Amino acid sequence: MAKESYFVRMARIALDTAEAVLPRYSHPKSPHRYTLPQLATCVLLMFRLKLSYRDMEEWLLATDLVCQTLQLKTVPDHATLFRAYKRLRMNTLKQMNQALLDKLGVEEELIASDATGYRTTAASAYYQARRGRTYRGWRKGVYAVGTQSQLILAWRQGRGPGNDAPFLNGLRQDAGRYGRSDHGRPGWAMIADTGFDGQGVKEGDLIPPERRHGKLISPERKARAELVSAARLDGIYGQRWKCETVHSVIKRKLGDALRSRRVSHYRREPAIRGLIYNIHVVH
Repeated sequence: MAKESYFVRMARIALDTAEAVLPRYSHPKSPHRYTLPQLATCVLLMFRLKLSYRDMEEWLLATDLVCQTLQLKTVPDHATLFRAYKRLRMNTLKQMNQALLDKLGVEEELIASDATGYRTTAASAYYQARRGRTYRGWRKGVYAVGTQSQLILAWRQGRGPGNDAPFLNGLRQDAGRYGRSDHGRPGWAMIADTGFDGQGVKEGDLIPPERRHGKLISPERKARAELVSAARLDGIYGQRWKCETVHSVIKRKLGDALRSRRVSHYRREPAIRGLIYNIHVVH
């Protein structure tokens, strides 16, 4: 049996995922040269390959097998790929990720959450030091990861540095649909670090309480600290490191700097990186 290319398999999964969510064409009177799922798949491959729009056009011209998998009669030019990226809204990326996870039948008992930072410039630290200016801010990608499947179940984005507690409720709402159910009740737990400690923490969450002035006064916070200590001894809390593994894979495969130069596009990149990571895992 002939060996199949990694990018062919990735293109097939990405196309199936896009076709489950996106309409075939953006408008009834559009030229209909390419379908929206075809263009969306090309954009995902472009991010995975870390290519520019023009280089992606050249890559497709040289890659017959991927074009056959996508059923492309002609290769879209760089301007068409850019317009396709603009159509991939946050809600669209979320629906594509949910379609992929639903197809896999993901069910988790432990969901770990953590944040990672993305640089907004490709300039090196050496260049910044020579210029006498450093960038103290970054864009933040916050991910909820299933500890069993090691797939990203939900994501949020924001600016760093800052506390991660405001993202907890949104992550819980989106990732909870993949948590195990115990006779109609949630049978899963959220694991996170102290940065997520806030008003959104619920009973049973394995989130260490922040010690204000080195003390824990509230009985609820003391009980949560004891619960986390017991989880550490049982090895349950240690499952949180799988979030760090996901961050490492994303940055090794896709880089740690955002490629977009428009602030309006910054919000999409943590989401599109999460979707590409999931496709990479299940390919």
